[in-house]
Amino acid sequence: MSEAHTFHPTVLREYDIRGIVGSTLTAADARAVGRAFGTVVARGGGKTVCVGYDGRLSSPELEAAMVDGLAACGLHVLRIGLGPTPMLYFATRDRAAAAGIMITGSHNPPDYNGIKMMLGKGPVYGQQILDLGIIASKADYVSGEGSSEQIDVKDAYVDRMMRDYDGTRDLTIAWDAGNGASGEILRRLTAKLPGKHILLFDEIDGNFPNHHPDPTVEKNLVDLKAAVAEHGCDIGIGFDGDGDRIGAIDHLGRVVWGDQLVAIYAADVLKNHPGATIIADVKASQTLFDEIARLGGTPLMWKTGHSLLKAKMAETGSPLAGEMSGHIFFADKWYGFDDALYCGVRLIGLVSKLNQPLSELRDRLPDVVNTPETRFQVSEERKFQVVQEVKARLKAEGADVNDIDGVRVKTADGWWLLRASNTQDVLVARAESGTPEGLERLKGMVVAQLEASGLQAPSFEDGGSAH
Repeated sequence: MSEAHTFHPTVLREYDIRGIVGSTLTAADARAVGRAFGTVVARGGGKTVCVGYDGRLSSPELEAAMVDGLAACGLHVLRIGLGPTPMLYFATRDRAAAAGIMITGSHNPPDYNGIKMMLGKGPVYGQQILDLGIIASKADYVSGEGSSEQIDVKDAYVDRMMRDYDGTRDLTIAWDAGNGASGEILRRLTAKLPGKHILLFDEIDGNFPNHHPDPTVEKNLVDLKAAVAEHGCDIGIGFDGDGDRIGAIDHLGRVVWGDQLVAIYAADVLKNHPGATIIADVKASQTLFDEIARLGGTPLMWKTGHSLLKAKMAETGSPLAGEMSGHIFFADKWYGFDDALYCGVRLIGLVSKLNQPLSELRDRLPDVVNTPETRFQVSEERKFQVVQEVKARLKAEGADVNDIDGVRVKTADGWWLLRASNTQDVLVARAESGTPEGLERLKGMVVAQLEASGLQAPSFEDGGSAH
């Protein structure tokens, strides 16, 4: 029962635990995480842990193993069942549990699964995750006779979201759950929201038969765009596989990207929190940071990663933060965690009470052209070295460099970014300008720096994308 356990070297990630089911991630791994994380909770004086799981076919087996491992540490486990990740975050806060664990593969392919954790009110990430591997490798576990019980928090979660709905006119909304874990909650939520609601793919199916559940990739929004056009919707809203990332479409069928959504939300949040710090990651458009400043807020650029942004929010007292990837965090009225369903409620309320279409709110921001995130393979050992080499050259040249997470370089043409991924053996490049010609010059700078470090440059998509 207390044997040492070694995880596959690719499984313990910066922000969570993730692997291919039956290959790099097994039920034995889930049980070992339960033992190791349960030990951390118990040694900290915790007694209760909430556990939930998403709609993947492997999730029930991993959840049962996790509960077994936690109970073996003498903890009481509140099993909330199948639902989105933010419902687990809500349950942990609502039930004042010492910790929460979610079995989820998020937006990864169907054969993946993983584990997200929170301790107290904060995320578990970085060294905390690596420490679980050390505890398991030594079988340095707390032991006890724990217990578990099934609880139902679905109605409480929906009711709490509805408390913050402040719309004043009915809208027509299309929703795409992507066959992910949000389906049942979405049905309960839309039954209470005013207006007309068209639900797509709300049946939870871990095979994801209709499209991949990642609303930040435009090809996954084709069905949502079609529904918006067919039904004359005011807004289209999509979710990823575990409901913590949002995608949005305006009535013209245009994507409203994550940083644009943060700018729209910021205008509303800053009315109640004048001068407040609003945080966004280094991949976000400069137009967002400029807009926050224009609105009287204090823009803060921070590292990419949902756990890192949550931690920075708590540190700064920020009421709102967001990432290009669609993780958006409200501490204004909400709990500071990323919740796409709640973000949907706030977006509908905002558009409703302002009596303006989402397209007008989107178009307040200047048009820019940018590249998509371009990823290319570099070894784990080399990727961080390359970024350091680029940074050293740029600083020697006197360039305007923000090095909070990789290098983000500002020029008269706009900006470009090069950073090492924390979760994959890749470098990520991105560039943005006010003109196509400026974008080409920025792309050329990225290419030149990569070649100076002996790497073949990534091939950016031609022309960039309007944003």
